[in-house]
Amino acid sequence: MQRFTHEDPFPPALKGAIVALGNFDGFHLGHQAVVGRAVQWGAHERRPVIVATFDPHPVRHFRPETPPFRLTTLEQRERMFAAAGADAMLVFTFGPELAATTAEQFVSGLLAGRFGVAGVVTGEDFTFGKARGGNAETLKTLGAAHGIAAETVAPILLDGVPVSSSRIRAALKAGDPGTATRLLTRPFAVHSKVVHGDKRGRELGWPTANLELGSYLRPAYGIYAVRVRLDDGSEHEGVASLGVRPMFDPPKELLEAVLFDIDRDLYSQTIEVALHHYIRPEATFDGLEALMAQMDRDASEARRLLAAGSPLA
Repeated sequence: MQRFTHEDPFPPALKGAIVALGNFDGFHLGHQAVVGRAVQWGAHERRPVIVATFDPHPVRHFRPETPPFRLTTLEQRERMFAAAGADAMLVFTFGPELAATTAEQFVSGLLAGRFGVAGVVTGEDFTFGKARGGNAETLKTLGAAHGIAAETVAPILLDGVPVSSSRIRAALKAGDPGTATRLLTRPFAVHSKVVHGDKRGRELGWPTANLELGSYLRPAYGIYAVRVRLDDGSEHEGVASLGVRPMFDPPKELLEAVLFDIDRDLYSQTIEVALHHYIRPEATFDGLEALMAQMDRDASEARRLLAAGSPLA
């Protein structure tokens, strides 16, 4: 799969493509429907299919003080777009120049002029251009003037409510990874490099793989049953602590995963920790012995929950 930004030279083989256009953070059921329609359209007309996303998220440009909220990294999105059948991933690098681009300039200068696209698929609530001056209807009108066909895909409903990234974020903040899994069609997962910790876990008999959360949304702090995918593709069950470790000073926010079936050096590996079940909130205990006893109970509960299956099963 090819990946490039809107500032890179445009691959000639992708001229005349069908483009799925949106942010697609999380690549949930609604996003999958938009990309699925683009892939279907491209296959019918024998055209390449590009999925276009924005990074950084426009919110980060206009409100840089906003707490981290991302559900996926670019690497995760690239992998999922490829699995959905897209040929390429176009990243609109969002900054002052793109923020000042009007809806008409976006269509005429970029979609038509630079990329030469034949068709665009968006969700019905898609907005674009300076001050959100364009929407799905604007895109159809402007596109038609430049030889670009435009389609929209209706929201996907689950339990009678539209699937959305904000709904997924709310579920994760509430300690409900099961709902997030249903909306995403897979568990929320942190994909990051293993960093050195203070070796507390190893001293307690529970060596951990420590990840920093970076730009990811912060789900509810606490203990989770997880599955961990290593960079060799293998998957392992485990239990993880997400939070600031209230038993230890100084507080340090980490996702600390314990893998049940292996004990090997994972430092500097890039791994993915998927949150399957929320077990309990963070807590303090009356000494290390009480903490270790609770860790044993958490591990047993994680094994039980993972054996029981996922919310999608």
